[in-house]
Amino acid sequence: MTSKIKIQLYNNDCLSVLKELKDESIDLILTDPPYNLGKFMKDRQTNLKKMRENFFGEAGWDDLEYLEWKNHMDSFFEEANRVLKKRGSMIIFMSLMKIETIVELASKHKFYYKTTGVWHKTNPMPRNMNLHFINSTEGWIYFVNKGKTGTFNNKGKAIHDFIETSVIRGNEKKYGIHPTQKPEVLFEHFVNLLSNENDVILDPFMGSGTAGIVSKRLNRNFVGCEIDKEYFKIATNRIEETLEQQIAIDLD
Repeated sequence: MTSKIKIQLYNNDCLSVLKELKDESIDLILTDPPYNLGKFMKDRQTNLKKMRENFFGEAGWDDLEYLEWKNHMDSFFEEANRVLKKRGSMIIFMSLMKIETIVELASKHKFYYKTTGVWHKTNPMPRNMNLHFINSTEGWIYFVNKGKTGTFNNKGKAIHDFIETSVIRGNEKKYGIHPTQKPEVLFEHFVNLLSNENDVILDPFMGSGTAGIVSKRLNRNFVGCEIDKEYFKIATNRIEETLEQQIAIDLD
């Protein structure tokens, strides 16, 4: 029998929230932070702005100077190491261009690098398909904190380091859409594999709340942070509907 699931949502900067969390209170970090590609994409004169609603290059949260972004991620890994349990897992989505930097920063803070995998989108936007390859993949990196192995519920099956799904479905856009929103089935894959019922899942860059919805559905507790008020509202509405008034949400 599962215990009562607790959801905590914070409309604040993730570093401020992480500093308030207890040591070793989190079992799995599953997150999709800014890739900091806004300036890069704008310099390439991409037409994404015309083809994608709320193009991330214009959002203001994805165009930091490189050193500012790197220092912010360094501080994030420092706090993540403290709040994540020993041998707790982390999945962090990241541009393939930034993986070396992320592995370097995480290793500095006692995260053991396990592997880099790929999410393959089966129905990506066919942007400029007659000019070059369609961008249909995103990278994810798997770490274990202060140990070399952690929870891995593969049930004796071989789990490959790539995942194929479609992009988000229509019902996942009901309350609005985040420009880098991940499909629920993608996050379910990691939550099932790397955590157990009643564990605590943390998403420090919550966006539209996908990790929270999946955590509740799979009987996990959830802590989510989102600094943007509009995206936080989308996340809150999505998660509240999923909860169906079964549990309370702590809003800060």
